[in-house]
Order: sequence, then C-alpha cells, then structure tokens
Amino acid sequence: SYGEYLQLEKVLNAQHSLANQHDEMLFIIMHQTAELWMKLCLHELKAAMQKIREDNLRPAFKMLSRVSRIQAQILQSWEVLTTMTPSDYLEFRDALGQASGFQSYQYRLMEYAIGNKNAALMKVHKSHPEIYKMLEEALQAPSLYDEVLILLSKRGYAIPESYTNRDWSEPYKPSKEVEAVWQSIYQNANDHWDVYELAEKLVDLEYNFQKWRFSHLKTVERIIGMRRGTGGSAGVSYLQKALDLSFFPELWSVRTEI
Repeated sequence: SYGEYLQLEKVLNAQHSLANQHDEMLFIIMHQTAELWMKLCLHELKAAMQKIREDNLRPAFKMLSRVSRIQAQILQSWEVLTTMTPSDYLEFRDALGQASGFQSYQYRLMEYAIGNKNAALMKVHKSHPEIYKMLEEALQAPSLYDEVLILLSKRGYAIPESYTNRDWSEPYKPSKEVEAVWQSIYQNANDHWDVYELAEKLVDLEYNFQKWRFSHLKTVERIIGMRRGTGGSAGVSYLQKALDLSFFPELWSVRTEI
C-alpha cells in the first residue's frame, strides 16, 4: 500500500516533543524534512560526480539541476520557521541540550562533496565511528569541482597537474591558470558548449547554497539574535563567516575578467 511503500508509520511517528510545547513540532519537522532533502542531494551529487568521471555530462546536468531545485525547497522551509518568535523558541530551547544543526553529518557530507574541505568540522562526530568514517572518506575524496577540473584536463584543457593530482583533503586554492581556462570557455561558448553549461550548473549550485546559508543566518538572527547557538555553536557569527566561503572561486572571478 501507499503507506507501507513510504514506511509512513516510521516517518510520521518520528516526531517526539521533549518540552511539550506547540512550536516544537514545527522545529522538529522542519529539520527532519531538511535532512531528507539533503539525503536526496547527496544521492544526486554522487551520481553526477560519477557521470562527470565518465565524461557523460548530459545526465549530470539533470542531476545538478535537481540539486539546485532541492536547495530551493530547503530555502523555502526557512520561511515557515520564521513564523516562530523568540518567545516561542525559548519555550523549548533548553530541551535541545547539546543538540545543534552544526552536528548534521549530512550537511558536512554535502559541503565536502561540493568542496569545503575542513577536517576540523568532522571532529564533533568522533564518538560515532560509522559517521566519522563516512566523513573521513568524503574528506579524502575529490570534490565535485576536483572532478570537473580532472575532466577538463583529460579533454586537453591546460589545467595544472597540481590541481588534478593533489591532497584532496586540503582546501581548494584559486588558480590563475584555472581561471584562464574558464575564461577561454566563456569567451568561446559555442566551441565548448557542454563544459560551458557544466560551469553554469556549478554556479547555480553555489548560488543556491549561498542563498540557503543567508536565509539560515537571517532566520537564526531573527529568532535568537546574536546569542550563542545550541551545543556551544557560535550562532550568527559562525554563519556570517560561512557566507565568505566559495566552492568554485574561478567561476566567480572569471566574470570580472570577461
């Protein structure tokens, strides 16, 4: 049946209030839903990266477009959460204890897959060996952007070898040589149409990711102001710093050059 196929008995009985406050249900469902969407994002990103490795870009375009649409759904969910006032949140905030969105391992997997390689972000999961192993593997693996640069190199574009054979766990550093490759692609789009389209799919992805981060920041600021977040997280100040991170830096800097 419909309910059995979707395992609705499990899904609809996974919301348990700790403080018995009205708005706690909103808080739980919003975050559970976001985790489900992130699961689908990871599913699509993994498949897209495989298609890029195979130099089969058309299916990858669809998968990356889907991720961007999912991000739009998560973005919209912050609008629902903004109906909760500071007083509403304070009624159950203490019940959260050390729980924090900072502990979302799926969010970390997404960041690692897209390119925000920072080993310090996985330390919070040290006490969960299976999760920690997943994060460590993602940290050590090429990111989406790494896979794109490897593909460009295989096709004969002048990507420096230091960018196709490096320590994938290290944060990506912008390159003038990589920027020059993208500049030639953008200035001769008709001759490089599929990688030009791939670049724009990546821009869509980062653009939506930044809108998601900004909405998260403003929602947190609206509800708790500049107070520290649950679990000892820095709250708004941490989210502000995250807005400065760029996954695909040359795809933004090249816009100035052209």
